[in-house]
Amino acid sequence: MAEAYYNNIQSANYQDYTIDQYIAMLVDHEWEHRQEKKINGLVVNAKFKHQSAIRDIDYSHPRNLDRNLFERLVSFDFIKHNENIIITGPTGSGKSYLAQALGVHACHILFKTLYFNTARLMDEIKLSKLQGNYLSLLKKLQNAQLLILDDFGLTAIDQLQRQALLDIVEHKYDSASIIFTSQIPVKDWHGLIGDDTIADAILDRVVYSSHRIELNGESMRKKKLKK
Repeated sequence: MAEAYYNNIQSANYQDYTIDQYIAMLVDHEWEHRQEKKINGLVVNAKFKHQSAIRDIDYSHPRNLDRNLFERLVSFDFIKHNENIIITGPTGSGKSYLAQALGVHACHILFKTLYFNTARLMDEIKLSKLQGNYLSLLKKLQNAQLLILDDFGLTAIDQLQRQALLDIVEHKYDSASIIFTSQIPVKDWHGLIGDDTIADAILDRVVYSSHRIELNGESMRKKKLKK
């Protein structure tokens, strides 16, 4: 407010306002500044790999991306209803970009979001178990309204990681949303997770409350190299 006031004094813009209008303008500046600061904080804390943007999504590339479906997801009703999103497809099809574009946009409308490469999260979970701060990490994950697990299933899942994944999914179930991206088709996730009982519990909580995006086609990275 002080900065806006100083700038207006310097340019004599205040002369065009009534007292009520001038105070309202200063309050608006303060509110916008605080919102911007809050959004920047959410984006930084989310730790995205790329600052993807909804407006830059390529719908022209033939990869089975339904624009109507995706733009409905951008309304974020899926977060309000505690639903999940699963994005599958071959490498280079833009899975991570789509997930992070949704994540960045979620931050802009003040949803607390966290992004993780799944393999690195599992390594972090192992370390937290050794250091005795696993519950603190779990609480951090629980507090996010949107959790993005990128490249799910690229590395083998051991017993500790299976149980940790179940803990995460169970705490998120019916209270928050998860976006999974994976090169592995969902039909193969049961065998990927390994333990039948835990796999059933995880998939029951994830798959049946999910919106599915199944990408295909030529790698977008290869397309860019051709250009």
